[in-house]
Amino acid sequence: MKNFLFVFFLAPFLAFTSIEELNLDAITKAISSGNADALGQYFDANVEIAVMDKEETYSKADAVKVVKDFFAKNKPSSFKQVHQGASKGQDSQYCIGNMTATSGTFRVYIYLKSGGGKQVIQELRFDKE
Repeated sequence: MKNFLFVFFLAPFLAFTSIEELNLDAITKAISSGNADALGQYFDANVEIAVMDKEETYSKADAVKVVKDFFAKNKPSSFKQVHQGASKGQDSQYCIGNMTATSGTFRVYIYLKSGGGKQVIQELRFDKE
């Protein structure tokens, strides 16, 4: 009976963690392959996109276009997560990584927020190293 209660109460927390990890894995894969459409599936309705010195808030559709244009000019060959974490209340998460592209290396910052039962990207930054 103790095992049943333990699993019953622990399962929702394990499921939530694995969903976040799956999202970050899919986001990492999308950046690594330069797939703006796949990355856009994780965008919030409005997303702050910063590419080097240009920073602006875009609708989801426009954000996909901006990232697609960025990837066209800076074709990624790999993306490696360097650091990730979550807020104290677990309602937001961030990931910092390095993207290697044809034009050099970029430091990528991703800020995700929980909304509607899923994690969505609210901020995405590409800074040239």
